[in-house]
Amino acid sequence: MGELWYEPADGNAEAPALLLKLLFTEQRLSVQVHPDDAFAQSIGLPNGKTEAWYVLSARHGAQVAIGLKRALTPAELRAAILDGSVAKLIGWRDVTAGEVIYVPAGTIHAIGPGLVIAEIQQRSDATFRMFDYGRDRELHLDNAIAVADANPPAPQVPATTLSEARTVLIANEFFILERLTLLPASSQRLTASGETWIMAISGRLALGKDDLDVGEVALMSAGRTELASGPAGAIVLVAYPGPDVAAGLLEAATHLEVSA
Repeated sequence: MGELWYEPADGNAEAPALLLKLLFTEQRLSVQVHPDDAFAQSIGLPNGKTEAWYVLSARHGAQVAIGLKRALTPAELRAAILDGSVAKLIGWRDVTAGEVIYVPAGTIHAIGPGLVIAEIQQRSDATFRMFDYGRDRELHLDNAIAVADANPPAPQVPATTLSEARTVLIANEFFILERLTLLPASSQRLTASGETWIMAISGRLALGKDDLDVGEVALMSAGRTELASGPAGAIVLVAYPGPDVAAGLLEAATHLEVSA
């Protein structure tokens, strides 16, 4: 597995509320669960970890696991972790490029091989492992059982189309994840009211006076800039703290003087 974390260029800047990663998998990752804010703070951590995955690339048959196939009691979950059968009880499903998967705190989950995933999450590395496919790392039995929702997953909330250019993929109290679709050779004005992450995922994209290649990320703290696409258009992921969807995030651009 490869994992790339995006961090502010200014090492002295205040830590953002969110963390953006790229994950590259060549084997199954551990079966794990993340705590919510209340539990994380009860053990001395600043916050929990709710996350979402955007599938950038998926080999044929690539899968993720979300939730369990059937509900378990805490005692049954403990036994399944101890004997390793939890790996057979999680709900694997096929995924394809362009899918988004919401993973709220407490969701038992795993990621299979053959995937490139953009992950947006609360800034936390609080992870409790339940099963590790023979890698012999520490399991976190008591904490995992304490925070896990040992049930089949809730239905994924469908995306919301706001305009031809804006689609809200995930909206919760911690973050909003949007997909922006820019028509060929078009410009849009992007206004950030606070922390705003911008990732180019398809096509050529100019962000103000800078070019963003696919996989490159910009972090704005506030202000406005212009997004301009190349002749084939562009697709962009934008993430910012929740709970409210930014009403004026994107507008058609005429002439715009980019502010730093």
